[in-house]
Amino acid sequence: MKVLRETQFAGLTLAARGKVRDIYDLGDKLLIVATDRLSAFDVILPTPIPDKGRVLTQLSLFWFRLLEDVIPNHVLSATDFPAPFDKFKAELAGRSMVVRKAQPLPIECVVRGYVSGSGWKDYRVTGKICGIPLPSGLHESDRLPEPIFTPATKAASGHDENISFERAAALVGKELAAKVRAISLEIYRRAAAYAEPRGIILADTKFEFGLLHDELLWIDEALTPDSSRFWPASHYSPGGPQASFDKQFVRDYLERMQWPKTPPGPELPPEVVEATRAKYREAYRILAGRELD
Repeated sequence: MKVLRETQFAGLTLAARGKVRDIYDLGDKLLIVATDRLSAFDVILPTPIPDKGRVLTQLSLFWFRLLEDVIPNHVLSATDFPAPFDKFKAELAGRSMVVRKAQPLPIECVVRGYVSGSGWKDYRVTGKICGIPLPSGLHESDRLPEPIFTPATKAASGHDENISFERAAALVGKELAAKVRAISLEIYRRAAAYAEPRGIILADTKFEFGLLHDELLWIDEALTPDSSRFWPASHYSPGGPQASFDKQFVRDYLERMQWPKTPPGPELPPEVVEATRAKYREAYRILAGRELD
């Protein structure tokens, strides 16, 4: 299994290296390469997960195509790479996209259909999530009466911070905040309705949007196991954490070993690597309806 932990193209300068993606600036475009890096608790782990970058890219492309009638996205091509990157097509194939360069909005657009993660922690203390009042007596992983929009700030380092809609509106403007809220909820509803008969619950997900010449674009990634909680419906049992197709498997392993959640991250044992790889591939197979090539 060939893995790509980071890109190093001779004579080419990397514009940015995120937790998972390496980004190259092509002027009015970007080349985004999804590596096999995995981060947990905001720490990049030293052990890559084979096929992870390809799953993230191919699943994003699948959703971008399926939901392009909701909002335009930033993808230009996932097969044609401009010079000099065409020389590295073997390394880029399946895990890379050439995209339009938009100005990202300074908020994460999170939609929750179930009470989980930081939303569950918030609800236990306040009875609300991001200031949104919810019915009393909800249990962890319960389905919400309606999906809710719970934005967050983008942290350059450390954890993103959940914020109210009012604060999001102060950051991007009231009209634009209302627009991304409506679009985020529509994408979530459409994606959840697609996944449900295939045996997957879309518990929550986050989106990024950007502006290009005043046009709003869906950017970054789309409904992947890194940006979403996918639960197998056959194992769904409210009242606690759920089995999942995402990196929660790794998080649970790290919690058990009582790692302090500070760099450096620990190496993952082979059985955790293989189980995580299988979960990512299975999510792709079920949602896209075919095996990862």
